[in-house]
Order: sequence, then C-alpha cells, then structure tokens
Amino acid sequence: MKTILLTLFALTGASVHLEDGSVLRDATVLIENQRIVAVGTDVKLPPGTRKIDASGKTITAGFIDPATTLGLVEISGVAKSNDIDSGGDAVRSAQRADDSYNPHSIVIPIQRAHGVTTVHTAHHGGLLSGSGAVYDLANPDPVRAPASMNASIGGQKESSRGTHIMMLRQALDDAETYSRRKADFERNRVRQFSASRLDLEALQPVLRGEVPLHVHVNRRSDIRTMLKIASSYGIRLVIVGGAEAWQEARALAEAKVPVILNPIENQPASFDAIHSRGDAAAILTNAGVKVAISTFSAHDVRKLRQWAGNAVRAGLTHAHALHAITTHPADILGLPDHGRVKSGAVANLVVWSGDPFEASSKVELLLIRGSVTSLDHRQHRLFQRYRTLPVQR
Repeated sequence: MKTILLTLFALTGASVHLEDGSVLRDATVLIENQRIVAVGTDVKLPPGTRKIDASGKTITAGFIDPATTLGLVEISGVAKSNDIDSGGDAVRSAQRADDSYNPHSIVIPIQRAHGVTTVHTAHHGGLLSGSGAVYDLANPDPVRAPASMNASIGGQKESSRGTHIMMLRQALDDAETYSRRKADFERNRVRQFSASRLDLEALQPVLRGEVPLHVHVNRRSDIRTMLKIASSYGIRLVIVGGAEAWQEARALAEAKVPVILNPIENQPASFDAIHSRGDAAAILTNAGVKVAISTFSAHDVRKLRQWAGNAVRAGLTHAHALHAITTHPADILGLPDHGRVKSGAVANLVVWSGDPFEASSKVELLLIRGSVTSLDHRQHRLFQRYRTLPVQR
C-alpha cells in the first residue's frame, strides 16, 4: 500500500459536508499533522501550505462501518483463511478481534477504495463471541481495542433462546461476583463459575460501563428482554441487526440505546425478523434513536454508501443517512474525533466526484490520518491486466 504523508496542506474549492448536516460551498479544509486544523470559506492558509484543488468536488468524512468481519476472513469457504467463528464454548468473551485481525488482508484495499476509512470488526459465534476492535484502514494498530463486547440472542438450532438468555444472565452475575471476590477466587473459596477467569475478566469493562455490549438480535421480544437486562446490570447496550427494532423505537429512544442495521433487509430472513421493513432506519431516526448503517460483512463493506443510499430511497434524509455512516458509528464506537469534518478531528476524509450516494460518483482522493492513501487494489490490477487480451492467431 502506498501512502503520501503531507505535513501541511489544504483542500480548496470543494462542497464540504459538516457535522450539523449543512454543506459549505467553495470551502477549504486545512490539514496539519494528521488532524483537521480549520474548515470554512475564509480560511487563512499559513505560509508553505500546499494546496490541492478540489473545485467542483464533494468532501465528506471517511465512512465508518460499525459491524464487520473485515480483516478476519480472506475466503469464506477456505477454513484456514476464515477466523470469523472459531467454534467452541458458548461463552468466549476473552476472545479478541485484534488478535485475529490481518492488516495486510487483500480484502481491505478494495473496501477502502470506496470511501470506507474505518471499521469495527468482531468475531461471531456462540453466546458471547468476544471483544471487537476498531481500525483505520491504513494502519496495523487498532484505534480502539476492546471497542465492544459481542453477544448473539435469538432462535437457536440447539437449545432455546431462553436458555441462552439465562446463560447470559449467569455470565454477568458470575462476572459481578468475580469482581468483588477476586482474592477468594484465587484461593478457591468461591463457588464454581460458569466461565473461565479470562472470560470473567473480559466482562469487567462491560459491567463498569467502559465498553458497550453489542447484541446481535432481531426479534422484538428479544430486544425488550435485552433492554431489561441492560437496565438491571447498568450496561451500555447497542442493538445490532435490529430487524424488528422499529417496533420498539420509543423504548430504545428513552433508554438511549443506538441501533446498527442494514437498511436493505426489508423482507423476513428468518422467524426472528418477520416484521423487517425497508424504512426502519427512518422510523427509528424520527423517534430519536441514534441509527448507524452497516453491511455486516467483510467483502461487501465497499457497498456501505449504496446501503445508505437505499435508506434515503426508503425515507431517511440525505443528512441523516450520512450521519449513519460517519458521526453515529463514531459515537457508538467511542470515537469523538472520527466521522466529522471539523477542527481537531482526525483527517479521515474522502474527496468525491459527486454525491457519494450516487453509484456513478467515484473516490478521487482518500485521506487516512492526513495521509493520501492509494486507491489501488487487486481487483483493479486484474482488470487492467486482462482488459486487453492478445489476439489469438
């Protein structure tokens, strides 16, 4: 991957989408040492500033996909390249996504070339599948890890959903007891816990409210149950999937629980998602719920803007759709300096040829932490290589 680090430079003449939903025309974005220094129509440039003409272009914050498996899988059908679900115990909260993440995955540049600069990635499987991590897609080290604890609730092939909810309560109860009686645990003076020491340790930041619990759940009744559990344990809850979350929009808004969803899931995919609908993002947003959009994938992260565009088609405003892939996922993931074009923010920016939600628009310049990042990737190289085939004689 090629990056070009510019110490002090400015993008000039562009239409810039701001955090409040407004658009500045013929604006300048001044960047120094990986951060945005100033944004406006009358920015005074210091001596020695390098100018990059972006006249007629559109600038947005880099897009953030908040629920992916990017970096954990190369080829889904090849077991040795797929670290999404390692199997094993239902409770594996000690599993860490940053232990499995491959920053050199050939899948990453493809997604990056479509304006995605940051992702949250996490394992799947079991009841508690472990902690997720956040990465800027040009750096090998996580921006934040752990960034979440991930759980799955819903219809099960084995046992019942009630059993899994009971196991979740038991794990949280055990983690609370463990936190109070670590010394007794070390002396073997406590009852046997349902999870290992490492699993119980991994749940401590969740119980302290430092790390949110991301629960992959779709059915309305399960969402109501999770709201009760989160309230009783004082947990910061995030609903992931949320096919039927729109039916509990008022309760979610009152509890200030955000929802990460896929707006193109507008048909029943299972008995847990019978009441899926395409305008769920708009309904939740209008009720006051913080909504983020995700592709829930690795190889399709590049379609994030297309998913947001579909949410606009289904009733979400353009500004809210942009929030759903920039500021809102940044807030959910605890990244106040990401997903925004403002002074002090990390310079993760995209210069577009037009409206980013238009399929014909292209990324013309990509900045990750102030570095101009290559848009090249394997698919593009293969296309160029075989674009013209030699004549067979």
